[in-house]
Amino acid sequence: MSAPVPQEELPILEAVINIRNRLTVLKKDRGEYIKASDVNSLYQAVVKQVTKLNDVRDDNATYNNRLDTTLADVFSLLSLFYLTIGKTRDTPATYSQIASMRQILQHMDESAVYNESDLAPFRRRLGDLRQIVQHEGKQANALTKLLERQLNECEAIVRALEENLSVLDVELIPIHQRLVTIRRQLVALAAKEGSHKAELKPLQEELRRIDSKRVDGKFLGPNGIVPASQAVCSSLLEECFEIAQEIKAHEDLKNVADTLKPIHERLSGIRAELESLVLTHRWTLRETDLWNYSSALQEIDKMRVDGKFLDAEGGRPPGQYILLYLLRRCYGLIYRLLSSSEPVSEELMPIANKLSTVKKCLNEVLKYGGTFSARDLYPYQLALFQIDSMRKDGKFVGADGSTVPEGQGIVMAHLNECHELLEMLKESMDEEEGEDEDEDEDEDEDEREYDEDGAGSASPVPESEEEEEEEAEEGAAKP
Repeated sequence: MSAPVPQEELPILEAVINIRNRLTVLKKDRGEYIKASDVNSLYQAVVKQVTKLNDVRDDNATYNNRLDTTLADVFSLLSLFYLTIGKTRDTPATYSQIASMRQILQHMDESAVYNESDLAPFRRRLGDLRQIVQHEGKQANALTKLLERQLNECEAIVRALEENLSVLDVELIPIHQRLVTIRRQLVALAAKEGSHKAELKPLQEELRRIDSKRVDGKFLGPNGIVPASQAVCSSLLEECFEIAQEIKAHEDLKNVADTLKPIHERLSGIRAELESLVLTHRWTLRETDLWNYSSALQEIDKMRVDGKFLDAEGGRPPGQYILLYLLRRCYGLIYRLLSSSEPVSEELMPIANKLSTVKKCLNEVLKYGGTFSARDLYPYQLALFQIDSMRKDGKFVGADGSTVPEGQGIVMAHLNECHELLEMLKESMDEEEGEDEDEDEDEDEDEREYDEDGAGSASPVPESEEEEEEEAEEGAAKP
């Protein structure tokens, strides 16, 4: 339960709630594009309230009351708004990415199912986000304090996870990596519907082969030496066997207990929608839409007690692995969508998508070649002409005709590349036409030479029929 809000923080709480309501209204408005000026004004209002809050709080104390949770909602929404308007390199845009990363890392720590290759991308991304935060640290000190603290928390989790792996002996690393892969395959298999005998059997056989390498319950190294960190691999192996047995036990039954069915259906629906967004996010996703998914997942995550979902009697029904797999899968999809957000404003995204499509088509035509004419290139020329005509003083402007949306550099780079590809295709077309003209000229010369040679070697032109008759009559008249 959160702590009560102190009297001196109540005015700040009221102001923050008002900002959250304004952000929610702006998020729901699909009639027009989100304006950068509206987002910036709300951000400045939040920074003002956070500055007041820092003045009344002790920096070394930890707080968790309604104001903190409301501020977390506001920062998360603001972060998604910054991604929507294309300001992915601004400090506020990093908040939702850091929060999503922290949730995934906490689940990895809880499950203990990860290897070095899983941690490396998080380490690199944390370094990139820290550079963004430090770059603008002097301009927005109130927010960077919060972001620095969250980055430190994420890095602390990564270090702890790396330390857990560091105890693994070199001889056990390949076994551990393979067990991590098998466990993921088993959990994904458990989340599928239908029979899994054909897919389950090879995994079980591989687990038995790994288990057969143990002697008296321990994995041995060269010369019979017992490597350190046996418990990590042994516990992971036992867990894989448990999941395999659970899949087998529920082969002819529903994989999830009836009491957990509502949670399973809700998570399955969220996963399906997020997987669809992964495929179509360039055309359909407004980053603020992820707020609803993130909030729903947090509500479900808070229902767990000691990492497990409980029924009405406080028991732990079967199907835990499946629900945890779906929950972590959804968190991973949200993080993937946040990380793939491009620094292009929502207003320019249709243009950027159209240029990407044109560029892909031109690359395919250039790659495979073939005979084509100016008529074949006309649709691409028309598309580029239409996009070029949308510029004002060399820039793409917003709907109001005055603002310059984020992402000008990327869109212009796509446009210039399309023009270059089009010119290359025109040159190749001209070269083909030139070669065809040369071939036609060669054929004409050959025909002329043939005609001249034929005229010189031909026999005399035969006489007409009248001349032949006259000659015949004269021959008959002679004695």
